Amino acid sequence: MGAVTPEMEQTMSAQAIRTIGIIGAGQMGNGIAHVAAVAGFEVRLHDLAEERIKAALATIDGNMARQVAKGAIGDEIRRDAMAKIVAAPGLEGLADCDLVIEAATESEETKRKIFTAVCQHIKPETMLASNTSSISITRLAAATDRPERFIGIHFMNPVPLMQLVELIRGIATDDQTFELAKEFVGKLHKTVSVSEDFPAFIVNRILLPMINEAVYTLYEGVGSVEAIDTAMKLGANHPMGPLQLADFIGLDTCLSVMQVLHDGLADSKYRPCPLLVKYVEAGWLGRKTKRGFYDYRGEKPVPTR
Repeated sequence: MGAVTPEMEQTMSAQAIRTIGIIGAGQMGNGIAHVAAVAGFEVRLHDLAEERIKAALATIDGNMARQVAKGAIGDEIRRDAMAKIVAAPGLEGLADCDLVIEAATESEETKRKIFTAVCQHIKPETMLASNTSSISITRLAAATDRPERFIGIHFMNPVPLMQLVELIRGIATDDQTFELAKEFVGKLHKTVSVSEDFPAFIVNRILLPMINEAVYTLYEGVGSVEAIDTAMKLGANHPMGPLQLADFIGLDTCLSVMQVLHDGLADSKYRPCPLLVKYVEAGWLGRKTKRGFYDYRGEKPVPTR
């Protein structure tokens, strides 16, 4: 990457990011909206279903209230931040954004359709980003009219608590886009890790095969759900066990990332475990569906195997 020239600095200050558009009001989208609004950015939150936007706003308000209770932010900051988040039921509501971040489901086809559609509604200079955890930034950028203004900004879940953000340049991403993205992440008080555009980037390239191996360990009867999670929590000092973490991430997302790794790197070590496939086919996707490797329908989670 080349050095930042004085001319680039001047252009960057003229194109400073002030208003953020977020496509997708799910767990990741509402988390990004939360941290952006607290950091002082104007936020436009879009989703196909208006009730999902309403639910996201209620979640954000509740999460901010918890931050206030813990003394992490003041109530005035919470009120100001909530006022900065505006619902954008139609893509035309993103017209004034300086940066639009897609945080939709982890499907390349879905993401490409979103980017093709949103380009018709935004300014020529607006930057585009994907929060994808595994899909090629170069391929997603090719679905837009501005591949040089496109970058991967991958937040970790839960966004308000996790400090890391992966930045991923596509083959066409220019230096100015990269620098503006890095500056944006800095204003959120998060740490950047720069990854090359390879399947699953850094974190998920390492994390998801570990989760997949834990599922194989369960599938092969080496240990029960409880034994595997206890072993990794107490034996490797992990804050939560790999199967508990898989439920938190969503087993459908885990499977999608493993499929991207397997297809993209053509190595049998990335083959998704058949038991993971079976759980997803059953609709047992983890916490969000109340059943995964644990059953969450009672007072406390109970292992399902």
